[in-house]
Amino acid sequence: MRASFIAGEVGNGLRRNVTMTVAMILTTAITLAMFGGGLLVIQMADKSQKIFLDRVEMQLFISDDVSNADPECHNAPCSTLLTQLRDEQGVESVRFIDRHDAYESAKQTFKDNPDIANNIREGTLPASFKVRMSDPSRFGDVLDKYKTMPGIDGVLDQRELVKRIFSVLDGTRNAAFTIAAILAVAAILLIANTVQVAAYTRRTEVGIMRLVGATRWYTQLPFLLEAVVSALIGSLLAIAGLFSAKVFFFDKALHDLYGVNILARITNADVAYIAPWLVIVGVVLAGLTGYVTLRIYVRE
Repeated sequence: MRASFIAGEVGNGLRRNVTMTVAMILTTAITLAMFGGGLLVIQMADKSQKIFLDRVEMQLFISDDVSNADPECHNAPCSTLLTQLRDEQGVESVRFIDRHDAYESAKQTFKDNPDIANNIREGTLPASFKVRMSDPSRFGDVLDKYKTMPGIDGVLDQRELVKRIFSVLDGTRNAAFTIAAILAVAAILLIANTVQVAAYTRRTEVGIMRLVGATRWYTQLPFLLEAVVSALIGSLLAIAGLFSAKVFFFDKALHDLYGVNILARITNADVAYIAPWLVIVGVVLAGLTGYVTLRIYVRE
């Protein structure tokens, strides 16, 4: 009987203050969605960093004069550079890529982007050494040593690309968390105000119940549960919004970067992983706010 009474009171309270309830649900949903978006960006950054750490490498492009004279890298200075690189401290492996291999690799890399793939012509891409490092701390030393050596016409330094990508990811994450923090303040104020209004509109009922012996917790629990139920609904909306954002924003906006394996793909499993945390944060936020509000403003 008591449980059914409390459930009925919660339902009545949500219906009586329907506009404030809807506002609280939407504010909570947006807050948790921004927070969840920040968590997804962190997951993307962590997985992307693993991609780069698994393939810490540099590419040294061989000049056209050397490639034309020695296309298979059998003679000096090409073979000399190859031997020196393999003997270098911190180098795991060195692979010589001739012009044909470079062409095939480029076609494979951009197979999902036909506009680029169709414009690649065999013989136009330079031969190169692809150097994988076993010790990432030696990356800069090896690169600086060989980039000006005779026979080397340029380098591909992935460190700058990584720095730019992660600076963008860090900025996106910080922006999402900042907006979420601001909205969290708005959600807290809205929850507190809703609880106050609900308690005020039912002050007569509460007073009568206290006179007949109802405990303080029994009379105030419906108000607390109203806030928790609203936050629960908001968290579910936030989770649904993140699944939609994954399909309609992340997958579409980042398709090209996914295709060339620059950024790790956000999956449904990633969203599902953070979903319980959004529910927990929403419920705890509403529960604590409602409890503190009732302790401060409702003293009967």
